[in-house]
Amino acid sequence: MSKAYVFPGQGAQFSGMGKELYDDNVGAKKIFEKANEILGFRLSDIMFSGTKEELKQTKVTQPAIFLHAVVAYECKAESQPDVVAGHSLGEFSALVGNKTLTFEDALKLVQIRANAMQKACEESPGTMAAILALSDEKVEEICSEVQQDTGEIVIPANYNCPGQLVISGSLKGIDEACKRFKEAGAKRALVLPVGGAFHSSLMGAAKEELQEAINSIHFHEPICPIYQNVTAKAVSDPETIKENLINQLTSPVRWTQSVQNMLQEGVIEYVECGPGKVLRGLINKINRSEAERKSLTLEGLS
Repeated sequence: MSKAYVFPGQGAQFSGMGKELYDDNVGAKKIFEKANEILGFRLSDIMFSGTKEELKQTKVTQPAIFLHAVVAYECKAESQPDVVAGHSLGEFSALVGNKTLTFEDALKLVQIRANAMQKACEESPGTMAAILALSDEKVEEICSEVQQDTGEIVIPANYNCPGQLVISGSLKGIDEACKRFKEAGAKRALVLPVGGAFHSSLMGAAKEELQEAINSIHFHEPICPIYQNVTAKAVSDPETIKENLINQLTSPVRWTQSVQNMLQEGVIEYVECGPGKVLRGLINKINRSEAERKSLTLEGLS
């Protein structure tokens, strides 16, 4: 039986996240305090008792989810993974899980990523929208049509599961696209409360800044492959992992395709590390959509 450890991305945060781990586990407390030291502020205090608004700040959200996921994995995982995968930001946690990156290096990269994305959001306003109950092909088609007709940026950004695709782009582009999706029969075309157009070309400036930082970090030989967002394929070569991680910021998150590939390659046990149950829900839906369904084990560490 092949086991995958999977790591969530931005949006899974909540006040109180990680406090039980901090209080009950000496090893967890050491990791939290090390993170506070690296970041230069007490992230743990915001995670444990911060307001919803404080936790929504990109500079807080991304390191908070990363930290919670890594602590859960390091302190609760009972065995090593056969493979790992992470959704967007979660890819950094996954790379700690398979030992491609040290915790310290990954956290520094996450902080740089968060600050660069926040800056890019301010310089190039954009947003995202969730499109429900349309095929991926129809969503791709309408995004392409809106771009051609308006000159605005609108692209598929997160392939979450069949019938759930998040698009990203300029404010005008997303507004026009949502109108067309509703006309095409989408159950919902909902603009999301996010600060920018993640995983689109509007993150270009952030990508350049992150690339410089990633290129300065040593990527180790992993203990197991990672299914990366950009290609949805299992990767073990450190240089390829690095290249995909750089491109991830302006490329779609191919989570549906990643899980489909894992299922086809015999991964039937999934352990979600970090806050929430989002990935377990998506994995279950992806499996149900397959012609040949697998009998899955879905667990969580938080």
